[in-house]
Amino acid sequence: MAAKVPAVKAASTARAQKTATAVKAVTERAFAVKAEVQEKPRKTKLVRDSFTMPEDEYAVLGQVKKACLKAGVEVKKSQLLRIGLVLLSRSGTPELKKLIAELAPLKAGRPKKEK
Repeated sequence: MAAKVPAVKAASTARAQKTATAVKAVTERAFAVKAEVQEKPRKTKLVRDSFTMPEDEYAVLGQVKKACLKAGVEVKKSQLLRIGLVLLSRSGTPELKKLIAELAPLKAGRPKKEK
């Protein structure tokens, strides 16, 4: 009977080592997954705003949008405005000043509602 006790201890020790190895593997995988999650870039916060522009300039957005659709490119007005900002940011300061000077001044605020 004394011979069985060391065999039982050896089996339980082997089981404990397997469990410890399994726990360590799971923990390492969890840390790896956590690291992958942390590496993802944060989403950019979206800002909603409103603006006023003359009807003829607003119509240009529609014309460009139609031209894009004819070319097989589906685009939204907000995307067109964002593209315009990218193009403006690539232009030099003198060209930007010239474009600003050519714009007709607008009254600030919302237009009055017609009755």
